[in-house]
Amino acid sequence: MSSIAITVDYSAIRRNVEALCEQAAGAAVMAVVKADAYGHGLVEAGAAARAGGATWLGVAQPREALALRTAGDTGRILTWLYGPEVHAGLLIAHDIDLSVNSRAVLEAVVAGAEDRLATARVHLCIDTGLGREGVTVAEFPALLDQAIEAQRAGHITIVGIWSHLAWADNPGHPTIDAQAAVFRQALWQAQERGVEVEVRHLANSAATLTRRDLHFDLVRPGIAVYGLPPVPDPQGHRFGLTPAMSVTSHVALVKEVGAGQGVSYGHEYVTPYSTTLALVPAGYADGVFRAAGGVAEVAINGRRYRIAGRVCMDQFVVDLGLSSEVSEGDVVTLIGPGGPTAADWARAVGTIDYEIVCHFGQSRHQVGA
Repeated sequence: MSSIAITVDYSAIRRNVEALCEQAAGAAVMAVVKADAYGHGLVEAGAAARAGGATWLGVAQPREALALRTAGDTGRILTWLYGPEVHAGLLIAHDIDLSVNSRAVLEAVVAGAEDRLATARVHLCIDTGLGREGVTVAEFPALLDQAIEAQRAGHITIVGIWSHLAWADNPGHPTIDAQAAVFRQALWQAQERGVEVEVRHLANSAATLTRRDLHFDLVRPGIAVYGLPPVPDPQGHRFGLTPAMSVTSHVALVKEVGAGQGVSYGHEYVTPYSTTLALVPAGYADGVFRAAGGVAEVAINGRRYRIAGRVCMDQFVVDLGLSSEVSEGDVVTLIGPGGPTAADWARAVGTIDYEIVCHFGQSRHQVGA
């Protein structure tokens, strides 16, 4: 068994969603729980988000939507990442909303609806500038007309039009307003054809927190649900969000060594003086980034220590200096209260906090409320 513990505070997720509902200022909230809820646990995080006021859940993969239904979630769920191979009929049978990002996908959804003798709820996705999912601006009118025809035939109901922002985590970036203008044009094209949708949605976490004018009917916060704001809070209060994930291990060994002692493979760290080392039984097999050696910090008894030398498969070492306050069995906090944050780790290893929590979440084996 791993000697690392990943603990998720689901009450923090509930409170975060409550705070995001306040930020949404009248728009509905879709809590994005894709990728196992960013490593926090799909079903548990989804339930916590519902308790906090999320009327929608959003997932990328259809299997995630089906897992939520299997676990008993009965609310609105949107899934969006697939091509024409999607088993639309199964999703329709489970009352799941479907994103349509191409004419071929729309044909697959219509076929699934015909097979189930049912009507699919669809959200038309337009690429307003991200260059990722969605039909292009030039293709949107044709998709819209095809969808209207399918709606008249009773195969689908067009319940939403949506897009995704490329640079919302850089408030004031010109792409934000440019994408918003394209999105409003798409909404106008739909309205001109007599299409009235239930939800128009564009805002991710960053836009939910910083661009109230882009909230429309529904916002889709993701990383903020887990207490990690993607933009700085001008008030310095993290927008009222609390990180939900903690990562801990323990001290397995404490020993004194002399000056000039090489530490771990390759002796990339050599003790500059007589000192005390602590061995932590957690490594890259447990989710600790190998690149963290020599740069990331952990906390023991409220004091920070940098990882000394390389992170190994199942262990790493910290140099305690002259400290005599650390004993075998003491808790080592990699991420959590009194220790580093996911953002600290992201800066240390050269990534973003999204990857940090997803990465550690893959090793999650101990989940607490």
